[in-house]
Amino acid sequence: MNEHFDALETRDPEAREHDLMARLPEQIAHAKAHAPWFAESLRDVDPAAITSREALAQLPVLRKHALIELQKRQRPFGGLVASRWGQMGRVFASPGPIYEPEGRRPDYWRTARALFAAGFRAGDLVHNSFSYHMTPGAWIVEGGALALGCTVFPGGVGQTEQQVQAMADLQPHGYVGTPSFLRILLEKADELGLKIPSLTKALVSGEAFLPAVREALSARGIQGFQAYATADLGVIAYETPAREGLVVDEDVIVEIVRPGTGEPVPQGEVGEVVVTTFNIAYPLIRFGTGDLSAVLPGLSPCGRTNMRIRGWLGRADQTVKIKGMFVHPEQIAAVVKRHPGITRARLVVTNPDASDAMTLLCEGAGDVAAIAASLRELTKLRGEVCFVPSGSLPNDGKVISDERKFE
Repeated sequence: MNEHFDALETRDPEAREHDLMARLPEQIAHAKAHAPWFAESLRDVDPAAITSREALAQLPVLRKHALIELQKRQRPFGGLVASRWGQMGRVFASPGPIYEPEGRRPDYWRTARALFAAGFRAGDLVHNSFSYHMTPGAWIVEGGALALGCTVFPGGVGQTEQQVQAMADLQPHGYVGTPSFLRILLEKADELGLKIPSLTKALVSGEAFLPAVREALSARGIQGFQAYATADLGVIAYETPAREGLVVDEDVIVEIVRPGTGEPVPQGEVGEVVVTTFNIAYPLIRFGTGDLSAVLPGLSPCGRTNMRIRGWLGRADQTVKIKGMFVHPEQIAAVVKRHPGITRARLVVTNPDASDAMTLLCEGAGDVAAIAASLRELTKLRGEVCFVPSGSLPNDGKVISDERKFE
């Protein structure tokens, strides 16, 4: 079996860097010419001069949390998109809301490479349990699976018993979705006495892939690998059989910068992941993901020679990803606004039993059930609501407290 998706993965690192830097000026010129926001923010930048990481580091960082306001000011995409209706295949809405376009090229989100590294091959049947509703999660992986030559069952989220029955009937070779939902499906299969011996591999994303969950899957004969992707950028990095960090995708430039700045940090230091893509439909230049990671020195034993990062190490801002969905401070503020009896609130995120959970702690008064309904409507996630004594929440400006343990 071929161990690598293509020759790009094993090329000399200096040749890769030369190629990326040679392509960079054209992409910056394209963004300036076709995306109004970049035309303004980079108006004094000569694209021909941006031919090194040092030069790239002088450009401004556009952070994900700014997209909500930008898109409100200039609908629908904040002046960041370089394509028009008809040139896009689909458009999605992530919580915020943040709208994302999907271009028409095959494997638009560049997922086939990550699937291949996880052992997926042409002829496989893939059970896709990412959401197909409004958000791009399922489509991100489906595009790569189809490009790879796989067949996809669109399971989506929920309807656990029906999904398990379909898996028992169809016997898929692989699963894509969140790791926590795969665990739920497998436990439901046990409960129903259904067997899925064909399922031997999984590409998971959307939440932390905890060691306990990885080991539980392995005990069932399922080798799980993780991909790091966003709705704006597609796949950024992916896990390989070496199990040493995540290898950066061949079609992006990744920088690790000091949170709140655009300054790259020394190798190995934790900072914010900033990505530049070569996507002509959505030409994001120095896009700050809000995620924390660090460069892992050296080359992967799997033979891939690109930069490696340690994986997701938390958030640089208060935005959190819960079960594959981003939750923003603005959404919590919207919940509070709907219920005037709440005087102060804080969303606490935990992961008991390796599964994400969120609790909205409130001071003041209100109908718990009504507040929980608002929380679900605005975040698309279930959460508990609990009232606490007035003055008990810290006065530190924090709206979302991520208290999950990842080790």
